[in-house]
Amino acid sequence: MAAVGRRHRAFIGSFTAAGGPGLVTAAVHPGTGALTLTGSLGTVPDPAYLALSPDGAMLYTVSETAEGAVAAYRVDGDKPEPAGPPVPVGAAGPTHLALHAGHLLTANYGSGSVTAVPLRPDGTLASEPSGLLQHTGSGPHDRRQRAPHAHQVQPDPSGRWIVSVDLGTDSVRVCTLEGGVPVLHREIALRPGSGPRHLAFHPDGERAYVVNELTPTVTVCRWDAAGGSLKPLAEVPVLPGAPAGDAYPSGVVVSPDGRFVWTATRGEDVLSVFAVQGDGLRPAGTVPCGGHWPRALAEHDGFLYCANERSGDVTWFDVREGTGLPRYDGSVEVAAASCVVFG
Repeated sequence: MAAVGRRHRAFIGSFTAAGGPGLVTAAVHPGTGALTLTGSLGTVPDPAYLALSPDGAMLYTVSETAEGAVAAYRVDGDKPEPAGPPVPVGAAGPTHLALHAGHLLTANYGSGSVTAVPLRPDGTLASEPSGLLQHTGSGPHDRRQRAPHAHQVQPDPSGRWIVSVDLGTDSVRVCTLEGGVPVLHREIALRPGSGPRHLAFHPDGERAYVVNELTPTVTVCRWDAAGGSLKPLAEVPVLPGAPAGDAYPSGVVVSPDGRFVWTATRGEDVLSVFAVQGDGLRPAGTVPCGGHWPRALAEHDGFLYCANERSGDVTWFDVREGTGLPRYDGSVEVAAASCVVFG
């Protein structure tokens, strides 16, 4: 598929168990960033997180259910076409996925594990996983940290390592993939009770930012790709004052030029902006997310997109002025929206 075609498409995940339509497709206006919904596909329950192949021809989704599965779609035509049956991941509640070294990796929140599913040469999924890494441990939060809860998995910028973020154990694990099996290299402890949820790398490949769900903060870290090590440096509040009520950060995104970091916080329903200053972050303001319960953030072509789960919409913001402050531009309705990807 030509790159210009990829630039004008979006795919939105949603929770079918909460009334969402499943996998939603949209056209992206190249000048305004506006989304226009073009269709939906409800073949897999709870496709809550999505990932595109580098060439944009295949789309992968979790099925965030108790049984846990992943599915692949061909998206080189006008609409997604299932590319084989869903593949069980051998774990409960896969909540995030990423591509690495010819495998599809899932972070399984319910089971507290990471699964690897091999990809065939044509991008379709093998019939079963090649390996699983079970996390162990717990945290001080009585209700949320009684067991491991892997919330995100991704390759590092060098492509040498797999990084998984575990809310239940207050830690980030660095792994390798050996013979299709995730193998633990090092576990980095974060502050007890912080509840790390997602991590975003800086474009320089030397810094990383971990957004914490159980305390509304971002942990600033140094990343050593040579040794596969993460060093926490500081923890920065995402809100200017004490939360008025519930405040559960969800997404974290670094601007392509590396100047800004954005986070979303559910309950407070705001987007927070930070200016990157060396190994630190300077709070630069907050704006309403335009909906309720912002679950995920994505940046694309100078626009910031927010999937608002409980208000059932995806909002977008212009961030091209250089200040980093998002300016609300519009929204589309997607019931129980959970994430948006572009390609």
